[in-house]
Amino acid sequence: MKSWLCRVLLLVISILISLPQISFGKAVVLSKGKNQFFFRGAMFLTDGNFILPLFIRSEKEGNFDPIRTRVVKTPTEGGIRETIPRKYQERFAEWKKEFLETDLGKEQWERYTKNKNFILTIKVSAEKNQGARTDEYLWDEKGNFVGATITLGNNLEKGFPEATYYPVMSSLSLRGINHSIDQKILAATKIAHELGHVNQTFNETKEEFVLRHKLGTEYIKIFLSNGHNPRDRHLLDLAERMGGTPVKIWESREYWSEVNALLFLNEKISNENFYCRVFNQINRNIEDLAKNYEDRFERAINSNSIGAICKK
Repeated sequence: MKSWLCRVLLLVISILISLPQISFGKAVVLSKGKNQFFFRGAMFLTDGNFILPLFIRSEKEGNFDPIRTRVVKTPTEGGIRETIPRKYQERFAEWKKEFLETDLGKEQWERYTKNKNFILTIKVSAEKNQGARTDEYLWDEKGNFVGATITLGNNLEKGFPEATYYPVMSSLSLRGINHSIDQKILAATKIAHELGHVNQTFNETKEEFVLRHKLGTEYIKIFLSNGHNPRDRHLLDLAERMGGTPVKIWESREYWSEVNALLFLNEKISNENFYCRVFNQINRNIEDLAKNYEDRFERAINSNSIGAICKK
């Protein structure tokens, strides 16, 4: 069996168990093809090296939209809007408190609270369970990024994502320390990851963001109809216009968000006796699984002296 196929199968198992960005819908179909997998309404697309979760919005195959966006009038009374069902308010308050106990958490939360031209909606939903998702991106008529929605699972403090795309969050599952780590820290780290998605979107224009996802949808439809041939000239052209394949774009966004999770976690557990074990595991994960994205993590590590104590 080809090595990449072995990796795909292992990733499928771990991703289906726990992946923060995946929102499973109704149980529509459970099947697999040469380069795709379907599970509970979510499609996983692989190019032979990585798996990309796509979010199908109806039961008709191919009718999907990875990230929802819309254009609105520029907000004037924005800020953070917490839409939390009463039964989840107490646990959300604990997650939020944990996040705000760091300077990074306070700075980012305050930034969005005071920005009246931006609406950050935060929800808690049983549909996300142990995961979370950032979508419903808002742009005004001038092309400014003016809003997004973060939906947190009602069991956010449980479930460790797999290391391939989440080298930071997964490090908290280390044997011997996972029982020592307060579950609220895991939940707060997932919040930091999701805020990372919001933060990085400010670096894109509306035209880039919308075009990339429009072409991404076109890319996937062609891929599903051409016998799953990633070397199709139409796909190569789309990838060039998008700045990469949908898989590469998706994984890059996840790794940028993991940088934000790293900055939060470094501050949160810096005085804990398991700090170096976690930091060393993060380094191993990046070295083994995210080599192409090592530079972005190294810049964060070096500029914030992360793990310096572990090198003595």
